[in-house]
Amino acid sequence: MKTITSDSFNNEVINSDKTVLLEFYSDSCIPCKRMSPILAELEEEYADVDFKKLNVNFSFDIAEKYSVMASPTILLFRNGNEVSRIRGISSKNDIEALLKETLI
Repeated sequence: MKTITSDSFNNEVINSDKTVLLEFYSDSCIPCKRMSPILAELEEEYADVDFKKLNVNFSFDIAEKYSVMASPTILLFRNGNEVSRIRGISSKNDIEALLKETLI
């Protein structure tokens, strides 16, 4: 999963031709660390989705712009717009359901 920053956010997310799953995380966030293997599995299964992550401690401006108040938070973007959101730790099934719903 590629880590992006405020500087690369527009190119990597807003201007992407693909659906983008963006995880807002923090290095000190235990639930974020538990999400990593789940997201890695899904990344292998969904080649048509770009999986990215953004550290809220270093890109607070983007977190604030999207009203991200807790880590982990996952936003799905399509055509540069947020289409869905999950707050907190989630199961693989929950994220997969969200992806399937978004990709229809």
